[in-house]
Amino acid sequence: MEQLEFFEIPSPCRGICEMNSRGLCRGCLRNREERFQWQTFSDARKRDVLRLCTQRRHKLVQEILTARAQAGAGQAQDDIDDIEPRLPGT
Repeated sequence: MEQLEFFEIPSPCRGICEMNSRGLCRGCLRNREERFQWQTFSDARKRDVLRLCTQRRHKLVQEILTARAQAGAGQAQDDIDDIEPRLPGT
């Protein structure tokens, strides 16, 4: 049974509508279907998409940290600071 929502679940769109190499929006980390079908999704599906975006964000940050640790630690935090404002949950 789905819980009633009293407030609309807002779109995570940040107005940075560019695709990355994985087919995810660089601004909100949603895939094509998630972006185009957002208005038709139930609140439960919207919450699921938001959860997936958060997981994608954490994975992306971990990949950047790992890559920079292997290449040189100095740049890692700069890269995260650079992408952090564009990602959901910040």
